[in-house]
Amino acid sequence: MSGIKGKVVAITGASSGIGEATALLLAERGARLVLGARRSERLADLVDRIGKAGGTAVQIRTDVTRRDDLSALVALALERFGRLDVLVGNAGSGTISPLDDLRVDEWDHMVDVNVKGVLHGIGAALPVFRAQGSGHFVTTASTAAHRIVPSMAVYAGTKVAVRAICEGLRQEAGDGLRVTTVLPGPIATDFAEASTNSRVRAQIVEMRDRVAIPPEAVARAIAFAVEQPADVDVNEIVVRPTAQA
Repeated sequence: MSGIKGKVVAITGASSGIGEATALLLAERGARLVLGARRSERLADLVDRIGKAGGTAVQIRTDVTRRDDLSALVALALERFGRLDVLVGNAGSGTISPLDDLRVDEWDHMVDVNVKGVLHGIGAALPVFRAQGSGHFVTTASTAAHRIVPSMAVYAGTKVAVRAICEGLRQEAGDGLRVTTVLPGPIATDFAEASTNSRVRAQIVEMRDRVAIPPEAVARAIAFAVEQPADVDVNEIVVRPTAQA
């Protein structure tokens, strides 16, 4: 199955930012969407907008730290559309702070969302993809998987782990499954608001306001990977501002 039209695509973290932009673009190109996020009201609004524009989307509240929520997301795709072609694992947490802050609960949360959340998605979708003989995992990581900077040790660690997991999955996938990791640089989203360290938050906001590109840029990269013929696997895409150092 090539192209985007008619494909069933599930997206986590779909209520804002990259997830929302990806949902809107894929819906415009004819995908049938199953949208998951914790903020149900925002999801409902997004589904309504997609429907009014002539697209097809359903929603389910999804917390990726809960394995059952990912199972329910995949089950909804099968119930409503009879299959799942693409899982976009986009949910993420970026509670950035120096290690000296000792925000251990925030470290745990980043591991739970960024690493375990990806694994929960793989656990839910992989058996479906195997049974179908096809499927595509698209996972949002970060340029932090390539370059570690102060205050991002734990966050970068989770993204390095995601990149490693996705590469291992690609090697095990065989000729029927595709695996794409998208690594964005600074994107114009509300990412900075997650940081509880005011100094770090101000630094992230300053960089965002100075160089960030819109989430639609990442959505286009995801669409590019999804629309390739079944025998073409786009494994990694780095999407960053031209001005990023």
